[in-house]
Amino acid sequence: MGRFPRPRGTKGSLRWIQFLVNEHPDVLTRSTGLRSVEWCSPRADDEYAEYRDQAFLDRLGVTVKKRTLADFWPSRGPQWDALGRAASGEAVLVEAKAHVAELLSAPMQAGDASAGQIRQSLSETASALGATPGTDWSQRFYQYGNRLAHAWFLAEANALPVRLAFVYFVGDAEMDGPSSRREWEAALMVLHEGLGLRGRIPGYVTEAFIDVRSAVPLVL
Repeated sequence: MGRFPRPRGTKGSLRWIQFLVNEHPDVLTRSTGLRSVEWCSPRADDEYAEYRDQAFLDRLGVTVKKRTLADFWPSRGPQWDALGRAASGEAVLVEAKAHVAELLSAPMQAGDASAGQIRQSLSETASALGATPGTDWSQRFYQYGNRLAHAWFLAEANALPVRLAFVYFVGDAEMDGPSSRREWEAALMVLHEGLGLRGRIPGYVTEAFIDVRSAVPLVL
């Protein structure tokens, strides 16, 4: 179906993204660089559900007219940590992390038919963004790559307004997370280099840093 109820988070990025959406949505909105966002998930009144596949488009109220999601990506695509609708029109997609090790995702694990479609779409996205030729997005940074591919699918393949926000939490001692923005930035430099995208991240992508060491988290 594409809708996945979640428990109330007690630690890590699950805890913080739920906390921000439901208790301090203004903080999360500022981290995206947008002025006003209506957060659609994960909401307490919706079982903290997360969405993927056609369900994430439906949740956002987005209709794709130039190219279908099924044409671009097989089922069991990215499950978004948060989704929102900006007053300015953008569909807002959020991927959140609390510690550096989360950047190193497992390689793509899909059957032959699905793998072929995924590889084609990753390659198409990488080429369109000017990534270094020959870079394989299906390996160690696959999760970042597939999120970026879905943003490209909306922004470029369908000419729709979108904002993809990678949110990195600072100061989560329980998760042994980075204590400074600089630590995240050093790790992200390696990630961008690994994807062949150093200096080529598109303008509809935001990388935000939120310090959770106070009662009201701060956007750094």
